[in-house]
Amino acid sequence: MKPIYQILSISGTDPSGGAGMQADLKTFAALGAYGASVITAVVAQNTLGIQKIFSVSEECIKYQINSIINDLKIDAIKIGMILTSDIIYIISEILKKFSIPWVVLDPVIFAKDGSRLLNEESEDVLKNILIPLASIITPNLLEAGLLLGSSTACNEQEMKIQGKALLKYGCKYVLMKGGHLNTKNSPDWLISKNAEIRFNSTRIATNNTHGTGCTLSAALAALRPKCNSWEVTVKLAKNWLYGAILNADQLNIGSGKGPLNHFYEIWQ
Repeated sequence: MKPIYQILSISGTDPSGGAGMQADLKTFAALGAYGASVITAVVAQNTLGIQKIFSVSEECIKYQINSIINDLKIDAIKIGMILTSDIIYIISEILKKFSIPWVVLDPVIFAKDGSRLLNEESEDVLKNILIPLASIITPNLLEAGLLLGSSTACNEQEMKIQGKALLKYGCKYVLMKGGHLNTKNSPDWLISKNAEIRFNSTRIATNNTHGTGCTLSAALAALRPKCNSWEVTVKLAKNWLYGAILNADQLNIGSGKGPLNHFYEIWQ
């Protein structure tokens, strides 16, 4: 019997099911992993945007994490919405105490509708405390620019430069996501100390892209224990994600930006 890897998501919720914790758990399941969850914030949102964010107490978050870590054998962690500095410190303490093989950090700062998902005063704490503990970070172009205190990259050369610059915060790999580039294709760059690897995807004409970033980082966490490198992991994750976007229009969910079709391989 092949091993079932146990993956933990630490993130906020999306009651509409397209992003956040719900998207992470769907991704883990679709890719054959067992998903566990720690909720950092309860978010009232739907396909039209975020209406309200309710923070979860630090004590509650700490108890959730300890309950999971002290029982399950966690093979990888995906970290998404973390909201405050206090939550960052709690997560960092756990990562230092326990040996987790793979830590995927999606440095979520803004939602698609512009809502802040990380307090502005917490950005330095994220850079100095949590990023050094990550195996890989997955910023979009806006997030990369904010973390570096610079303008947003406008082309692939600038993406590579910013990816290299982000390594100075201590993570081993940076996956620079080029979805916001105004180009025909959507290129991503996997940056490490010794390599720059390009991945390319053809853009898909669909309005249903809600939760794309959450889903990609969750896929990386689910697939990394099965793979022998981040290059292979990213390739498999992006191929699967492309299918989830390509088949998103098969769903008819909400009246705004709809979700991806996480179970397109199963439901077909």
